[in-house]
Amino acid sequence: MGVYNRAPLEVERGQGIRLWSRDGTEYLDCVSGISTNALGHANPKLVEALKVQAEKLWHVSNIFKIPGQDALADALCARSFAEVVFFANSGTEAVECALKTARKYHHANGQPERIDIFGFDGSFHGRTYGGINAAANPSYTEGFGPPMQGFHQLKWGDKDALRAAFESPTTAAVILEPVQGEGGCRATPEEDLRWMREMADAHGVLIIFDEVQCGMGRTGKLWAHEWAGMTPDIMAVAKALGGGFPIGACLATAEAAKGMTTGAHGSTFGGNPLAMAVGQAAFAEVSSEAILQNVNDVAGYLKQQLNGLAEQYPDVIVEVRGKGLLMGVKLKPNNRDFMGWARDEARLLVAGGGDNLVRLLPPLNITLDEAREAVEKFETACKFARTQLAT
Repeated sequence: MGVYNRAPLEVERGQGIRLWSRDGTEYLDCVSGISTNALGHANPKLVEALKVQAEKLWHVSNIFKIPGQDALADALCARSFAEVVFFANSGTEAVECALKTARKYHHANGQPERIDIFGFDGSFHGRTYGGINAAANPSYTEGFGPPMQGFHQLKWGDKDALRAAFESPTTAAVILEPVQGEGGCRATPEEDLRWMREMADAHGVLIIFDEVQCGMGRTGKLWAHEWAGMTPDIMAVAKALGGGFPIGACLATAEAAKGMTTGAHGSTFGGNPLAMAVGQAAFAEVSSEAILQNVNDVAGYLKQQLNGLAEQYPDVIVEVRGKGLLMGVKLKPNNRDFMGWARDEARLLVAGGGDNLVRLLPPLNITLDEAREAVEKFETACKFARTQLAT
């Protein structure tokens, strides 16, 4: 189906931060499968984990116990607020589980009227019906029938409207990305996250965090909400959890998941032995102190250098945003044009984003030398953009 606006690039192989097209052209990849290949391409530890498991067992379905699920769930719970985990195949499936978990919680508490879920403009929660209604981006919902009941959107940063949502007796949950990805790399202020936790506790509302893109070390802590010193009740993760292999997970406290009893949810492929083997290897690496420290070190350098480019090229760059290695550069020229110039003139791959920005999402193990190369290539793209704007 013609649903993708693909770049004119046929990729053949990758190694670390580099990709090669079928014609042999080498690119510096700061897309990372959209924040997914967190340890780079063809990471040897992940390749080995996949090979070993592939020779033993691929799939048995969740009618049987899968030891790898227990091992990965234990690891996730040990490094988070969570007490229980549901494994899926993608971020939006993890979000779908989170939405169902929130509504089921209130039903189990004898409050079935609490079905309202509030999201924010600029958010992205995947492409399932629940995901697109939680984000309510018109370009994703148009043509798919009437809006689903109980989903509402607030303006990002509108604290008064959010207060009213918390105080409503029919509110089930608030869902947000602590740092928006597609929406423009906007980070919710830490004091606001702490205030949300207080309001949620006061009014019996659940907080769902979508950390599919901003979690798993991307901001310099294992989870983006850690910067605020608070926790959600439910959290969706994916992308980097498999390092490129399809894995999603919905994490929750035991209390929040009290309604998710036998038969309430399920998945054929979710938590299969292949995914669990790769997930264990990926999580062990991404959650290491060495990786998290590297993110903070390199992110500090990149932010400084990109802000320097913003001063040097004010006709191209408006501002630099984001947190950790989830960086956004808001542009004056069209961001799609800039992505093409970066690709064709500098051999640099960057991702698009809302509010006319491009995102830099390099692997978390990017070196300082590779970061310098990325800045040099980004400057090449800025120089070319300046020539285009002048014509």
